[in-house]
Amino acid sequence: MDNVFVERLWRSLKYEEVYLKAYESVSEARQSIATYFRYFNNERRHSSLRRRTPANVFFNHETLQKAA
Repeated sequence: MDNVFVERLWRSLKYEEVYLKAYESVSEARQSIATYFRYFNNERRHSSLRRRTPANVFFNHETLQKAA
């Protein structure tokens, strides 16, 4: 259970970014992946966060209650 969140993140990164592009260089890959992470954290809404972004939850110090 420890790795479930990290594994999900890597799956999203691979299927939504890496597998869709043919990078010409390592620097291009780094830049593109950095752009994806900015999107993932600041714009992409997550169902597990009640359709909020991770940045919104983290920086607003919101607490999420587990569904019973």
